[in-house]
Amino acid sequence: MLLCIPAFFCVIYYHKTPWSYYAMKHTLALFLKTGCVVCIFLLLCLAAVHHFKPALSSLPVFSRFERKLPIYCVDTDKPQVAISFDAAWGNEDTETLLSILDKYNVKTTFFMTGGWIESYPEDVKKIAAAGHDLGNHSENHKQMSQLSSDECLAEIQKPHDKVKELTGTEMTLFRPPYGDYNNTLIESANALGYHVVQWSVDSLDWKDYGADSIVDTILNHKALGDGAIILMHNGAKYTKDALERVITGLQDKGYEIVPISQLIYTEKYHMDNTGRQFKDE
Repeated sequence: MLLCIPAFFCVIYYHKTPWSYYAMKHTLALFLKTGCVVCIFLLLCLAAVHHFKPALSSLPVFSRFERKLPIYCVDTDKPQVAISFDAAWGNEDTETLLSILDKYNVKTTFFMTGGWIESYPEDVKKIAAAGHDLGNHSENHKQMSQLSSDECLAEIQKPHDKVKELTGTEMTLFRPPYGDYNNTLIESANALGYHVVQWSVDSLDWKDYGADSIVDTILNHKALGDGAIILMHNGAKYTKDALERVITGLQDKGYEIVPISQLIYTEKYHMDNTGRQFKDE
């Protein structure tokens, strides 16, 4: 169809100026030849793309278009769930939380920011000594999806180094602040040996609705089931008042509470589009 356009104008030009017939004929021939060459070139390009598509799809640049997901929960036939605490501000209740956890011999996961680690180094040591997971919650609690790859790497590496210096622990679990992530963040975390972990059950303790609300939200959550990951905060106002009932309520439902490091698969796994982790057969 595109080839008809220059031909159309050439015909008009011929009717207005008959003496230029031979010039018009030469121009039209040139357009047709050029058009044929372009069409052949495009067909060859399409054929090449079709032929090499399987090989091209395996290149890293193509994989970047695939949306990467953090771990939200785990597919398991074991009646296990994980409780996690985000520690970004305050430590007034940390001692109480650790005491309650110790009373029931429950191990959990604490995701800590660099600022919290610096402010409460003794609490970091106590958490580690009690056998809980130490998790990375970034250096400055920024929205990680807004950062470059280099900035993401720095936000993860700084708390890692601080915890290693304090406890000797090499952290491998990362939770992005606000649950905010993109491919750049996940790829950066993976490059540093981290698994990115979200949650499937939000206690909403940060809304300060009260201890009863926290207990009810967790124990009656539609996503509570085998492999669920529960989000709480060590600095929320009513978390310490709700924790004991959360633990006993989960145990009454038949769940074993384990740290995230024992719940997730660290190799030979795949994810579905909801962030549920499956072990490869």
